[in-house]
Parts: sequence; C-alpha cells; structure tokens
Amino acid sequence: MSWLWAIIVGLVLGLIAKAILPGKQQIPLWLTVIFGIIGSVLGNSVATWIGVNDTKGIDWTRHLLQLAGAVLIVWLGDMAWVALRRDKQRV
Repeated sequence: MSWLWAIIVGLVLGLIAKAILPGKQQIPLWLTVIFGIIGSVLGNSVATWIGVNDTKGIDWTRHLLQLAGAVLIVWLGDMAWVALRRDKQRV
C-alpha cells in the first residue's frame, strides 16, 4: 500500500468513524487521518489473523474490520486528546 493510498484510506475511515461516534470529537483533522490509518492497519491485522484478509471479490469483512479499528482508535484517541488538553489548561 502506498503512502498516498494509506492517507486517503485513513482520512475516509477517520471521518466515517467520527460520524459514527456519538457527540463531537475534539481531535483535529490531521490526527483523525493518523487514527484512521492506525485503525486500518489494526483492522488488516485482525483480518489476517482470522484468515479473511484476501477473498474473491470485495473484502467486506476486512473493510468492516478496518472501520471497526478506526472507530476504536478514534474513540480512544479523542479521549486521550481531551485529557491531555485538559491537563495543559490546568497548568
């Protein structure tokens, strides 16, 4: 996977993950892309682990796992971002 493709997939998955999660996420766009890339890699790893990473036709299971990974990472990353920003404001 080229870096450009990884960035595009990360952006798309990160934005979809932000749309799925309830409420407003406070992470910036660049962090959304990074979290989307990490979620995509996590989903690919799980797909490989369970043996559904390369099937005939469209790999729906792999894509759903990538999206689930992006949702998880965006959710955790947003919580960490908010906590770090809150700590900086106290000091």
